[in-house]
Amino acid sequence: MNRLFKLQFLGPCVLFAATLCAELAALALQYAPSSRLLWFINLRIFGIFQRSHSLLSGYVAIDGFQLFGIALPLFLLACLALAARVRPAFTIATHLSAGYAGFLVYSWRAGVPTTAQASLGLNAVPSGAGLYLVATILGACFLSFAITHLLYFQAVRTEIAALVRWLRRGSEGSGLPPQSLAAGCGN
Repeated sequence: MNRLFKLQFLGPCVLFAATLCAELAALALQYAPSSRLLWFINLRIFGIFQRSHSLLSGYVAIDGFQLFGIALPLFLLACLALAARVRPAFTIATHLSAGYAGFLVYSWRAGVPTTAQASLGLNAVPSGAGLYLVATILGACFLSFAITHLLYFQAVRTEIAALVRWLRRGSEGSGLPPQSLAAGCGN
């Protein structure tokens, strides 16, 4: 269970690393706007962050908000949860990182101009390095999300087993069968 607890850290960590790299690529592009490599990195690899920035800028007009307002707080919350072994903090961090990863995918689709096409497929799926980045972010965030739920179900199962043991010990002292005690609890 210790490894699973630590594996919850993966989602917020990958999300923070990807957002940090996207912000650094955008910052590097400001200093070298003629660099073809930086344009490729900024538009092809981290294009999903560009589109999500355009959606968020209507609500929050702060430069670097995706890093300092979303990814960094989630990462710090996950670091706190890992250091202090606090389950609710991990639950919040993993759920919000999975939600933000979902928003990134939504922004990829929403950022595409709509045109009438004779096609049944979605054309907004990133390709190449952008697809790998999106798959890595989604995979890590939803793996952390699933592990959080798995650990929660294990904790619930442990609590139910302790309750059943307590009820059995109580029924042995009263001379009543455990079924009659369980039926009496509902009255």
